[in-house]
Amino acid sequence: MKARRSLTLASSVAGAAVVALDGTVLGVARPTLQRDLHASFAEVQWTSTAYLIAVASLLVFSGRLGDRYGHRRTFALGMLGFGVTSAAIGLAPGVGWVIGLRAVQGVFGALLQPATLGILRTAYPPDELRMPIAIRTSAIGLAAAAGPVLGGALVAGPGWRAAFYLNVLPTLAFGTLAPTARTGAEQTRPALVDVPTDTARPHPSHPDAPDSHLSGLDTTDPRPSPKTPLDLPGALLLALALAALVQALVALADGGRSAMTTAGLAMAVAAAAGAVFLRHERRAASPLIPTDVVRAPGIRPALGVLVAASAALNGTVFVAAYLLQDDLGFTAFRTAVLSLPLAGAMILAAPGCALLLRRVGTRRTTVAATVVLAAGILLLSRASGTLAICTAFALLGAGFGTVMVAITHVVVRQAPAESAGVAGGLKQTAMNIGPTLGVAVATTLTGLGGGLGPALLVLTGVAGAGAMVSCALPKGFVFAINPGQPGDRAPVPARP
Repeated sequence: MKARRSLTLASSVAGAAVVALDGTVLGVARPTLQRDLHASFAEVQWTSTAYLIAVASLLVFSGRLGDRYGHRRTFALGMLGFGVTSAAIGLAPGVGWVIGLRAVQGVFGALLQPATLGILRTAYPPDELRMPIAIRTSAIGLAAAAGPVLGGALVAGPGWRAAFYLNVLPTLAFGTLAPTARTGAEQTRPALVDVPTDTARPHPSHPDAPDSHLSGLDTTDPRPSPKTPLDLPGALLLALALAALVQALVALADGGRSAMTTAGLAMAVAAAAGAVFLRHERRAASPLIPTDVVRAPGIRPALGVLVAASAALNGTVFVAAYLLQDDLGFTAFRTAVLSLPLAGAMILAAPGCALLLRRVGTRRTTVAATVVLAAGILLLSRASGTLAICTAFALLGAGFGTVMVAITHVVVRQAPAESAGVAGGLKQTAMNIGPTLGVAVATTLTGLGGGLGPALLVLTGVAGAGAMVSCALPKGFVFAINPGQPGDRAPVPARP
C-alpha cells in the first residue's frame, strides 16, 4: 500500500506542478509567440484569458464529476487531455488555433486540478495529510521558480512551441499510471460504529477542546454513486457566473473606456447568474455544491482567506515588476534574481507549515502567515536596497506558502470524502479568482495616477483582511480518528 500511496502523491505533485509550470513558461513565451504568429497584443492576451475562463468556470463541476465517477478517472482524463492539447498547441498554425486549443486545454485543466487534491484526500488518512499537501505546495513553488528560467531557455533555443511540448511526457506518463495506484482502502467504505465517550475529556463545545468535531470524517474513498443526479442547471449557472466574473476582472485590468464598459456588463451578468445560482441551489434536490461542504466548519473562511492572500500576493508581484524596473531602474534580469527569495521561501515554508499545524493549530498558523504576507508587502513598498527587497520577497513567499498549505489542509481535511472533489474545485476556483482580482485591483489603482505606493498599501490591507478572516478558522489542531481512543464521539470504521 505504501508504494501505491507514493505513486498517488507523485501523481498529485506532477499534476499540480504541470499546471503551475505551464502558466509561468507561457508568460515568458508570449512575446516570441506573438512575433512568430504575427498576432496582435490582444490576441496573445486571449491565449491566457481563454484558458483562465475555461478553468475557472468548470472547476467545481469537474470536482463533482470526480466525486461521482472517481477522482483517479478524472485525474487520468485531465492529465491525458492536458498533454494531448499541449502537443496540439505546439503544432498550431496560427494564433486562432492557439486560443481555441488553450480553451480546450482549460477544460482538461479543470478536470485535473480538483482531482490532484481528491486523490490525496481519499488515499491518505486525515492525520497523514499535512506532509503530502506540504510536498505538493513545495512542488508548486519550485515550478513557479523554475518556469521563467526554463521558459527562457526553451524560447531562446528550440522556440516557443517547445514550451508546450514540455508538458507532454509527464502528463501522458502519470495520466496512464495514476489509475493503477488505487489502494485497498479506496475500494469500499467500511461500516461505522460509535465509540463510547469519556466524560473526563473536554466536550467538543468546550473552548479548550481541540477540533474534535472535525474528527468524524471518513478516511476512505466512497464508491462512486452514478445514481446521484448531476446538477447540470446549477453547473451551467455557476459556470456563467464565474466566466463573467473572470472576464470582468480581466477587462478591468486592461483599462480604457471600452474595457470599463465590458467589465461593467460582465460584472452585471456575473451578479445576476450568481443570484439565480444561489436560488437554484437552495431548491435543488441534489445541489452542485452539497450542503455538507458548505456547512463544514472552516470551509467558507478558508476560501475567503485564500482569495485575499492570493489576490494580495499576485497584485504585489504585478506592481513589483514596475516598481523595480521603472522606479528603481533595475534590469529585468536583476528583477528576476531579486524575486527568487519568494519562490525559495515558499518551498521552505510548506514543510514548516505542516509542523506548525500540528503544534499551534490552524487558526494561529494562518493568522501569523497572513500577517507575514502583509508585512512583506509593506516592506516592499518602502524598500530600495537589495537586502530590503530580498527580505520583502522572502516574507511574501514564507507567508503565502504557509497560507497555501494551511488552507489546503483545512479544505481537503474537513470536507467529507464523498465531496472531496467539490471541495478541491472550490479551493482551485479561489486560486484562480484571487490572482485575477489582485492584478485587476493593482492595475486599476496604478491607472488612476496615484503611483505604485498606494496600490501596495491597498494590497497590504487586502492581506490584513485575510488575517481577520483567518480568525474564523478552527482554533486547535486537526486530530485523526483513533478507534481505540475514548472520548471521540465520531463514528469510526468497525473492525472486520
